[in-house]
Amino acid sequence: MTDSRPDPDRLLAQLKDEELQAARGKLKLFFGASAGVGKTYAMLSAARVQQQQGVDVVIGVIETHGRAETQALLAGLPAIALKEVRYRDRVLKTPLGSPVAPCDFRQTSACRTANCFPAS
Repeated sequence: MTDSRPDPDRLLAQLKDEELQAARGKLKLFFGASAGVGKTYAMLSAARVQQQQGVDVVIGVIETHGRAETQALLAGLPAIALKEVRYRDRVLKTPLGSPVAPCDFRQTSACRTANCFPAS
């Protein structure tokens, strides 16, 4: 008679692999063909949903381009402190110190827009 039960060691290894996969962070990209198509708005809307589900959400660097609707979505979302840095003929904002040390990065969704840091 053949034993058709699953191997308990294999089941345990599979369960551990699934737990590791579930604990990994996820990256979500917001693409748009041009400026003003709603990338930042969509990103902040998604961040608010994540926050309501109990995920730690921290705003890294955000540029609202003066849009009131986008600015309104920032309400209630924690943000990293920024400092102004002169680069050539521009003033840029960059994170101040160690921004999100107390957060569990496996459960953190951080929002950041591009073009905020000068190339080194």
